[in-house]
Amino acid sequence: MKINNQQINPGAIVLREAIDIEYTLETNRLILRPFKLEDAQMVQELCGDIEVARTTLLIPFPYPSGAAESWIISNQAAAVYDARFAFALVNKADQNLLGCMTLSIDKLHKRGELAYWIGRSFWGLGFATEAAKSVVSFGFNTIRLNKIWAAAMTKNPASSQVMCKVGMKYEGTLRQHVLKWDIFEDLDFYGILKIDYAKINHQNSKISISDENLY
Repeated sequence: MKINNQQINPGAIVLREAIDIEYTLETNRLILRPFKLEDAQMVQELCGDIEVARTTLLIPFPYPSGAAESWIISNQAAAVYDARFAFALVNKADQNLLGCMTLSIDKLHKRGELAYWIGRSFWGLGFATEAAKSVVSFGFNTIRLNKIWAAAMTKNPASSQVMCKVGMKYEGTLRQHVLKWDIFEDLDFYGILKIDYAKINHQNSKISISDENLY
């Protein structure tokens, strides 16, 4: 199949039709939207912080000039084929960009990898958990994935806590699995299945109904 003289995978078109409307998400405090080139300066500033780069797998330090623009363009291209959805996390209060959350799709196995980074000024405020809950819901309810997983360096327990708070279970540690700044780092893996996510939602729904009956 061709669109605008480009060869397109028909399977990607089916999925694309299902998700167009929902690619922008909203939570109590955040707007999760696709990145725009206008975001490049703030991405450069946030990712240029050595503490942000230290515990992420792919962010280099120093962060190269022009890398933000290239990264945004690559995400836009990946989204066209439903391979990766990169959400800019925008604070409703001031419309400022504070981080990123991505969901990379493995269509063959119907699973997605959750990954994220948050600007250091916004650590400890619950933004990562709030965004993760929304993106996990997007993955199961809109993309119809069977599993969502994530990995964090063992030395970064704060990231692992986010995974646990959205219902993921610890699945194991791969020792010295990645090389970061000339040091081999252990990676902790977490995951949640569609069936487990449904059970959590059902339990939360029962609690809400019970609470309503009390008042």
